[in-house]
Amino acid sequence: MPDTFAITILFIVVCTVAGAFVKGRTKDLCLRDFSGYSVTLEKTGGKVVWGKLRVENSALELVYPEPYTDEKDKHTETSYILYKSEYGQMKALVRYIDDLDPERAKAREKDLKKTRYPHWSSRLMRRGRNFFGTVRDSLLEVANLFMGRVKSAMPAGKMLQGQDKYVSQLQQQAAAAMQTSYEPTLERYIGKEVVLAVMQDGNKTEYAGILKDYTTEFIEIMDTRYADALRKETRRADLVVPRALGIVRHAGG
Repeated sequence: MPDTFAITILFIVVCTVAGAFVKGRTKDLCLRDFSGYSVTLEKTGGKVVWGKLRVENSALELVYPEPYTDEKDKHTETSYILYKSEYGQMKALVRYIDDLDPERAKAREKDLKKTRYPHWSSRLMRRGRNFFGTVRDSLLEVANLFMGRVKSAMPAGKMLQGQDKYVSQLQQQAAAAMQTSYEPTLERYIGKEVVLAVMQDGNKTEYAGILKDYTTEFIEIMDTRYADALRKETRRADLVVPRALGIVRHAGG
């Protein structure tokens, strides 16, 4: 007979470690690149918000240059928060180059140069990140399978009755985290010009720019041209677009 108590304890340890890992995941790399910069958020419903970006694991926040008073609802706002569960409402996060102060503009140019002409150490670090990301995905898959088996095991499963809610939540979190962001095709074009095809309001628009990075949720390009919905003009900008709307369709010339 298996030691059901030991199995249960092991299961709890695995759940605790996996849960802590999922909750403590790092911030999205594409969003993090824009953190601290003045950016414009365009939502699918047409709402446009701008301010200095703060990025957390669970949300992003745009801090207004100055407080805004809503005369209709009689309250004052200092920032706008978009939670992770609402990222599907995002159409684009835009960093207009001419909006940057000299210090931020210099940092952005340095980042663009490093992207186009990476040092060997940067290439090595990226390969290491991709390798450990693949290992992470494999470990999470094993943990997810283990949770499912222990949950249905007899008699250990009976000892966990009443914990289905937490077990199911953890399995869903692990399953979401297993989506790997590593794509060999895109890796070849990091730092190179690509054409990003974006579906916006039922229309496809293509943006030529330098592929900076990608994650499971977003794709980032630099040095492109973007139509400013407020100024009604095309401006030089960097973009972060949800991968549900954007896809790299062509390598650049």
